[in-house]
Amino acid sequence: MEKLLYLVHRIPFPPNKGDKIRSYHLLKYLSERYEVHLGAFVDDPADFEYVGELEKLSQSHFFCPLDPGKAKVRSLQGFFRRQALSLPYYRDGRMQRWVDEVLHSHDIHTVMCFSSVMSQYVLGKQYDGLTRIADFVDIDSDKWRQYSERKSFPMNHVYRREARWLLDFERRVARCFDRCLFVSGKEADLFRQYAPESSARIGYFNNGVDFSYFSPDHVESNPYTGDGKRIVFTGAMDYWANIDAVSWFARDIFPRLRETLAGLEFYIVGINPTEQVRALEKLPGIRVTGAVPDVRPYLAHAELVVAPLRIARGVQNKVLEAMSMGRPVVLTSSAMEGIEPTELLSRRVADSPAQFAEHCLQVLQSGDQAETGRQARAFVEDVYAWEKSLSCMETLLSSRGTT
Repeated sequence: MEKLLYLVHRIPFPPNKGDKIRSYHLLKYLSERYEVHLGAFVDDPADFEYVGELEKLSQSHFFCPLDPGKAKVRSLQGFFRRQALSLPYYRDGRMQRWVDEVLHSHDIHTVMCFSSVMSQYVLGKQYDGLTRIADFVDIDSDKWRQYSERKSFPMNHVYRREARWLLDFERRVARCFDRCLFVSGKEADLFRQYAPESSARIGYFNNGVDFSYFSPDHVESNPYTGDGKRIVFTGAMDYWANIDAVSWFARDIFPRLRETLAGLEFYIVGINPTEQVRALEKLPGIRVTGAVPDVRPYLAHAELVVAPLRIARGVQNKVLEAMSMGRPVVLTSSAMEGIEPTELLSRRVADSPAQFAEHCLQVLQSGDQAETGRQARAFVEDVYAWEKSLSCMETLLSSRGTT
């Protein structure tokens, strides 16, 4: 069996957030076809308890502890080295030594890097003989650009700088690697505009959904009490794009809905809610759960799922999972951007508070949530099966890019 080195910026288990869902399913696919040697950072000590699950999928592995506080201090080196701060954040001599040792001792010729920052471990002339593929997932540099537009001084300047220097690095990776992949065709097309010199090396594969897990048929318990209607948002609540989304919805949109539906409740479901998110509970009808054992009951028993993201790149897994659970979704154009076109979602896209509220009320008062949910699940089953999404990988891994 051919050998492959797989480098991931965050341990790919449990698959409970966007990047870990994609990196985990990619690992599963690779482990069925290659002898995988897995290197990953662990930025949450609690995740070390899942190492056993990943040992089943890898021939050898190295899980490198990453202290976010120390990594932020280390990232400041980027100011003096004229490089993106993200690179020293994820640069670690222990990881580099393990990479070089495993490449040499196992005679590995193929490397898959998940996220552009992990590509730094196999850049340089000594690695040019390898087949190197990077799954950028999103254009991270463009995400920093979006952040800069919504932040004030001095952070807007820091984020603008990060966008510029990280794009320089992403373009360098695209020139050196055999393939650079993204989460959607739109994301790949956008990067081709940023890096036209590497257009032939740029591709994509869609995210997928675990339909057997995200199924309304497997949910019995109702986490809600009372008879009122509920709207739900799910996501990691220490992620700034999610914080911005729920804050905007709670303050600018939800009060409009409560004027018509007085007993309506908005549930914010997700790990690590910040103080800013917790403070939203002071507003009428808003509930913040923090971490929950299972998000599926919150989706299955809500009348509506919202994705009011004003900053987004790639495909929003939260939207696909809600649809797989048979739930209607109202979303912004940013949240819709990476998803394959479907009239079912297109008619529920809004970017102004008034229009977003109008779409929410249409769903909540329509009485056809069951039929809408059935159509939603049928759509993701047809378009977002992991087997279908990953079917291109064999060709990508077996051929070198065009120069």
